[in-house]
Amino acid sequence: MNPIAELSSLLILAIWLLLPVSLFVLAGLSGWLKSPLKLNHCWRLAGWMMVASMAASLMVGVLLLVQGQVGGNSNSLATLGGRFGLYPDGIAVWMALMVAFIGWVILRFADNYLSQDPGRDRFLPWFLVTVASVLVLVFTNHLLILAGAWIGVSLALHHLLTLYQDRPQARMAAVQKFIVSRVGDALVISGVVALYLHYGTFYLPEMVQSEAARAGGSTALTVASVVLALAAVLKCAQIPFHGWLIRVMEAPTPVSALLHAGVINLGGFLWLRLFPVFDGFTAGHMILLVIGGMTAFVAVLTMMTQYSVKHALAWSTCAQMGFMLFEIGMGAYTLALLHLLAHSLYKAHSFLASGRTVAVSAATRFPESPTASRLFWAGSTGLVAAAILVQAPWIVENNPVFGALLVLAVSAAAMGIPAGATTPVKLRLVGLAVLLVPVYSLLHFMVGPAVPVHEGFAIPTAAWAVASAMVTLLAACSLMIVFGARFPATRGLCAHFRQGLYLELPFDRLTRFLASEALKVPTMFRRVPHHPFRLEERS
Repeated sequence: MNPIAELSSLLILAIWLLLPVSLFVLAGLSGWLKSPLKLNHCWRLAGWMMVASMAASLMVGVLLLVQGQVGGNSNSLATLGGRFGLYPDGIAVWMALMVAFIGWVILRFADNYLSQDPGRDRFLPWFLVTVASVLVLVFTNHLLILAGAWIGVSLALHHLLTLYQDRPQARMAAVQKFIVSRVGDALVISGVVALYLHYGTFYLPEMVQSEAARAGGSTALTVASVVLALAAVLKCAQIPFHGWLIRVMEAPTPVSALLHAGVINLGGFLWLRLFPVFDGFTAGHMILLVIGGMTAFVAVLTMMTQYSVKHALAWSTCAQMGFMLFEIGMGAYTLALLHLLAHSLYKAHSFLASGRTVAVSAATRFPESPTASRLFWAGSTGLVAAAILVQAPWIVENNPVFGALLVLAVSAAAMGIPAGATTPVKLRLVGLAVLLVPVYSLLHFMVGPAVPVHEGFAIPTAAWAVASAMVTLLAACSLMIVFGARFPATRGLCAHFRQGLYLELPFDRLTRFLASEALKVPTMFRRVPHHPFRLEERS
C-alpha cells in the first residue's frame, strides 16, 4: 500500500472510530444539559452523527472492495485497523451500516413521538449510549472490549425499558430482562476467558490466524462454544428463556423498535464474529441448532394464533431469532447474516408503523379462496421454486433443509391469493411469490463476500435429523392451524399455542420471584421516582 493510500485509509478508519466515541460524549452532554433549546440541538447533532457514521462505513466498505480488486496484501486494511483496535471487515461494515441507519430512523421517529413526553430528556442519552455500545461491539478486534460493550448495551437498554417508571409491570419485565442479561454477561465473559486459555491472546485476528495455522480442538474451546451458544440463546430470547420479551411491550415504541431491530440480534452477531475460531461443528453449534429450531417451530405457530399486534410482533422476533441461530448451527453463516440484516430492517418498520398495522388489521379482509384452490396454487408455486433450487442448489448453499424452508416460504406467499381473483391476477401473484427465489439469490450474492470462508463445515447425521424433523413439523402444524380451525381438536391446539405451550413458565416464575425480591413490589408499595430499585410505602 503506497503512503497516500495508507494515510487516507488511516484517516477514514480514525473517523470510523471517532463517531461512536462522539456519541458517548454527546450522550453525557445531553444528560447534563437542562436547556430545552440546547437539548433540541443535541437531537439534531445526534442525527447528523448517525448519517456521518453511515458515510464512514460506506467509505470503509469501498476500501475493502478496492483492496479486494487490487489484490496484494489482503490483510492490509485489517492491519491498519489494528492500530486503532478496529476489525474492519465485511461483517463489520454491513452491521455498522444497519446499526447507524436504524438508529437514525428511530431517532427521527422518537423526536416527534416523545415531543411532549416527560421521558424525552432521559431517552436521548441512554439511546445514544446503547447505539454507541453496539458500534463498539461491532468494530473492536479485542474480546475484552467486545465483552465490555456487550454488557454496556444491556445496561443502557435497561434504562430505556424503565423510561416510564410509574408502570409496575414494565419495571417488573425490565428487571426480569436485567437478571437474564446478567447471566448472559457471565457466559460471554466465561467464553472470552476460555478462548484466551486456548489461544493465549484476546485479539480476534490473532486467534483466526492461529486456527488457520493449526486445526484442532481442546476442552477450553469446547467450553467456549457451549457458553457462547447459551449466551446467544439468552440474548436472542429463545425458549424457554423468552418470557421477558413478551412482557417488555409496555416500553415506548422507539425502545421496542431498538430492542427488536437491533439489540436482540447481537447473539447472532456474536457467533458470526467468532465462528472462525472454532474448528467446524462444535457442541455450541448443536445447542444453537436444537434450541433455535425448537424456538422457531413453537414461535411461528404461536405468532399465527395471536390477536394482539405487538404480541404477534414479539413472537415473530422470537421465531426469526430462532431461525437465525438455527442457520448458524447448520453452518449457513451467509444466510444468517442476511437474515439478521433483513430482520432488523423489517422489524424496525413493523414497530414504528405498529399504529398503522393495528388500523390495517381492523379492516375487512379479502375473502379466502376455497381450500382446494389455495392448496393448488400454493403447491404449484412451491414446485416451481423447488425446480429452480434443484437446478441452482448453490442458492441455498447446497443445503436441502434451507431449500425446503425457502419452498415453504414461497408456497405460503401464494396461499394468500384471495377469492374472486381472475386467472391473470393469480398468475401475477404467483410470479411475485416465485420472484422471492432470485431476489434471495441476489441478496445472498451481495452479502456473501463479507463472510469469512468456511468450507469444509461437516454437519453430523444427528444435526441433519433434528433439522429435517423441525422443518417437517413446522410444515405439518402450520397446515393444521391454517386449514383445521373448524375442528375442535385443532381449536384446542391453537388455544395452547396461543400461550406458547407454557414453555416459559418455569424460568419466568424464577425470574419474576427474583425481580420481586429486588424491587420489593407488593401492591401497597410504590417506587421512588427516577430510581430503578428503591421503593417507599404509600402514605
